[in-house]
Amino acid sequence: MTESRLNPKVDEFLSKPSKWAECYARLRAIVLDCGLTEAFKWKHPCYTLEGKNVVLIHGFKDYCALLFHKGALLKDAHGILIQQTENVQAARQIRFTTVQEIADLEDVIKAYILEAIAVEKAGQKVPMKKRAEVGVPEELKSKFEELPELKPAFEALTPGRQNAYIYYFSQAKRSATRASRIEKSVPRILKGKGLNDCVCGHSKKMPNCDGSHKQFQ
Repeated sequence: MTESRLNPKVDEFLSKPSKWAECYARLRAIVLDCGLTEAFKWKHPCYTLEGKNVVLIHGFKDYCALLFHKGALLKDAHGILIQQTENVQAARQIRFTTVQEIADLEDVIKAYILEAIAVEKAGQKVPMKKRAEVGVPEELKSKFEELPELKPAFEALTPGRQNAYIYYFSQAKRSATRASRIEKSVPRILKGKGLNDCVCGHSKKMPNCDGSHKQFQ
């Protein structure tokens, strides 16, 4: 890892107090060893190949992670990739809670990164499930009939937000669960909000909700 390849914004990010500081630094060294370009996107270290995002380092309350932007295309020979939520179609994470875990898996991590690089070089794309492929659940159609104002509000959402809702509703196997999810989402839809958009107005990461609103509840 040479100084010329280090991004000053990532240096600043790593200098801030964090329970994951050591983990971030170790992951950074591993990723840069694989020849990727260091950038800083979405307020986190991001590593690219000819401008295309390959992996991102980020942290949460209970773990830090290396996120592969096209992780769904990786073979995952060791079964360590995690889908963050059921609505995430392309990205996958490898999660860590200690530096030792990272050290123990260093060779495996590098192999996954090199595979991700090969995927990007080959121009492969994750086949995303679209609204038409999933189909509008009958429970949502029924809700449209029950609440006439819901359908135009739903159709006013961006296609991406519509797809996210439909995918979320459709993932439930039981009709009762699908209906429950729809019922709970009605207020958000009527406000013109997507599935993950903040509706409290207090989030520090608008439009997505980062949980900072909880202090106001």
